[in-house]
Amino acid sequence: MKETESLIGLVAGEGEFPIILAENLKKKNYQIVSVCFSKDQMEKLKNYSTEVYQIYIGQLEKLIKIFKEKKVKNLVFLGKIDKSYALKIGIPDFKAIALWRKVKNKEDDTLLRALIEELNNEGFTVKAPSEFLQEFLTPQGILTMRKPSTEEWEDIKYGFKIAKALGKLDIGQCVVVKDKMTIAVEAMEGTDATILRAGTLRKNAVVIKVVKPFQDMRIDLPVVGEGTVEVLIKAKAKVLALEAYKTFFLQRERAIKLADKYGISIVGYKDEEN
Repeated sequence: MKETESLIGLVAGEGEFPIILAENLKKKNYQIVSVCFSKDQMEKLKNYSTEVYQIYIGQLEKLIKIFKEKKVKNLVFLGKIDKSYALKIGIPDFKAIALWRKVKNKEDDTLLRALIEELNNEGFTVKAPSEFLQEFLTPQGILTMRKPSTEEWEDIKYGFKIAKALGKLDIGQCVVVKDKMTIAVEAMEGTDATILRAGTLRKNAVVIKVVKPFQDMRIDLPVVGEGTVEVLIKAKAKVLALEAYKTFFLQRERAIKLADKYGISIVGYKDEEN
């Protein structure tokens, strides 16, 4: 690899997934300049990054300045950013305010696409996390000992269509269904909160997580892991259906072992229509 190609700028949201990406990039001999939004994430990223910077959400000018000063050209985005929290405490700079004002709506994909366009204009290239984490994409098929029942397969097919319809509106990536009834849909609160809310309404439900139909594969890809299974257990859900080849399934071995312990079925599902 050329020196510029071996240097990656990681824009890290919260959670374990950016840490897993940083660890894997380091194993592949990349040098990583990380920008994150919390002290806790900063401490974790120090183990794998050449340099780590903490900024406030909304400091777009500062983010651009850091990567330009470090001569970073290629960027990767991964991790959870709580938009509701960002709206409460964010300290946007002039560039971020200008971007916010020019977008047609404030949904996730719209904002992230506008951000990528802005970064492209500044000379950066935003890479898809899947370029570096192919081995973590969900394979097709049943991944656990327990198979979905006939009724659960029907719910998977039904919920998949609902999730894709919602995705077209850029609302969310996750729905929870039971007996072909929609129990909960994901919005700003995120997947975990959606599953827990569904658990207060119906037990033994089916959780579906998909890529939005017009998803830019460089941003906001659906990600699950061991923590997702822990949430399923709390909600007393019985099936997790992930869109095959397009959903990241991290900590897979531990997550499947935990799912098997509690009789939860996990499947990589591919709808031939999508």
